[in-house]
Amino acid sequence: MNKKPYMIGICGGSASGKTFLLSQIMGQLPADQVTLISQDNYYLPLEEQVRNEDGLVNFDHPDSVDLDLLISDVHRILDGETVFREEYVFNNPNVTPRTLELKPSRLVVLEGLFIYHKSELARLMDLKVFVEADEHIRLARRLRRDHSERGYTIEEILRDYEKFVAPMYSRYVAPTRQLCDIIIPNNSHLYRPVQVLVNHLKFTLGSK
Repeated sequence: MNKKPYMIGICGGSASGKTFLLSQIMGQLPADQVTLISQDNYYLPLEEQVRNEDGLVNFDHPDSVDLDLLISDVHRILDGETVFREEYVFNNPNVTPRTLELKPSRLVVLEGLFIYHKSELARLMDLKVFVEADEHIRLARRLRRDHSERGYTIEEILRDYEKFVAPMYSRYVAPTRQLCDIIIPNNSHLYRPVQVLVNHLKFTLGSK
């Protein structure tokens, strides 16, 4: 790779619509030209997580993620190396994690809650995107997703949302909105802003 890859970040609260945005980007751009790095795959192992007085883990705190390892891997990929990382399966014992091969490419997409938390990582990005939605909408989406896809009970989801998700979003995620170049509202649909972003990335890839 002769030129530095173009790197974008996609941040936003839990259930704000990051996954849908990513699916649109990945579906409309050549697969061999895009590398997707998910912060989720850098969560510390469950046995290394800090638990509170009730024995619960706050997965919505930056310390639950090995951000230093993430930064190291991003540097390696930008330098043209291939990185292997085990998929994070949200501690679901019924799912066997895959080994992900993260190859360098012309476009690197990094997504996650805390990708703008450390300035060293944020400075590497050429474009910073923030996906936002009203809190009641994010909660409704999280209830549906975590209950059907991750096997959590409604009581567990509501407990974690009140105790961890909402306060950590206000403290660590929402403030990084001001660092971003593009804010994408997603209370109902985001097809138009997604197409604007995809067209920008197509143009960027064509010009590199």
